[in-house]
Amino acid sequence: MKILMDGFPRGAYLQSNLSFDERHLISIKTRLSVKMALLLAFSSVLLLVGPALAQSPDMSYEDYMAQLQACPKECRCPPSFPNAVYCDNKALKRIPTIPPHTWYLYLQNNLIDVLSTDALRNATQLRWINLNRNRITSEGMEEGALAAMLRLVHLYMDDNLLSSVPANLPSSLEQLRLSRNRISKIPAGVFSGLDRMTLLELQGNKLQDDAVTEVSLKGLSNLVQINLAKNQLTTMPLGLPITITQLFLDNNAIEKIPADYFKGLPKVAFLRLNRNKLGNGGLPKNVFNMSSILDLQLSHNQLTQVPMIPSGLEHLHLDHNQIKSVNGSDICPVSADALEGYVTETAPKLRYLRLDGNEVKPPIPRDLMMCFRLLRSIVI
Repeated sequence: MKILMDGFPRGAYLQSNLSFDERHLISIKTRLSVKMALLLAFSSVLLLVGPALAQSPDMSYEDYMAQLQACPKECRCPPSFPNAVYCDNKALKRIPTIPPHTWYLYLQNNLIDVLSTDALRNATQLRWINLNRNRITSEGMEEGALAAMLRLVHLYMDDNLLSSVPANLPSSLEQLRLSRNRISKIPAGVFSGLDRMTLLELQGNKLQDDAVTEVSLKGLSNLVQINLAKNQLTTMPLGLPITITQLFLDNNAIEKIPADYFKGLPKVAFLRLNRNKLGNGGLPKNVFNMSSILDLQLSHNQLTQVPMIPSGLEHLHLDHNQIKSVNGSDICPVSADALEGYVTETAPKLRYLRLDGNEVKPPIPRDLMMCFRLLRSIVI
């Protein structure tokens, strides 16, 4: 605004000495310049959004028009995003017939109880289906309903009524979310051929120890994250893929970790065991001696001592246990001689330590700070 206000009087002053014809010519040129600028700006906008408004770059004009015309009356199909079909929050009891060029299908927050083959028969290009918060049961999963979805990458079925992991899932699947169902069974071979899957969410179900085995998880050869929190496990699950880097086991009833458990999981970096029943006797001395682990969470357990930790660990959560004191010399993962010749590259990497909800009182022991010299935050 200041530039315009400063410029206007100077422009008016300069034009005051010109003839009427000259001023008229300048006025015309100015209006033409403004119109040209607006036209160029509008053209730039069309170049940016025009293709999206006209059609998807992956669709011909004919397919684009056919997709919009086939949009179910219960749903929304934005012309600017023709590959997406929004049928969420409509109180639907069934899945409407989905157009053939749909990539992203949103069906969450409805009353759907059957995943039917007919509704998805033509939608073979689906990449993403969100069916969260419906009423789909295992019996309502029609056989082969998803088998033809050879490009499906994400399947969201949280908060339904499934009692078993669905079978006949497409081999293209990378993320499967089944949290907060009633799943108590993982059928043998159900994950066969799903070697692209990297994430499996099963928290908030009814899985017991005998349901999570090497046989039931066979096929998940590239799984990175598995969430088994809020189930009914009493022991550490066996047969997990060696590719796991994130293992979430919060809110179970686990009392013990076998001494060599993590030899079969050499890549675990994030381990959550909050709200279990772990005591000192359930943690062998060197059970966490892994170079891969970065974040260890043991909050809300029954520990009275700080467990031994690896030198590469960066975050340690021990809040709400029964720990009375912290002896830095006992838990330090490197020797006193190594501390004397302190080198940043070889020093313990712990940066965050949480101890609140225990019986530990300030001040922080000096030997703890001497060992963990990279500590930036301690909660007591």
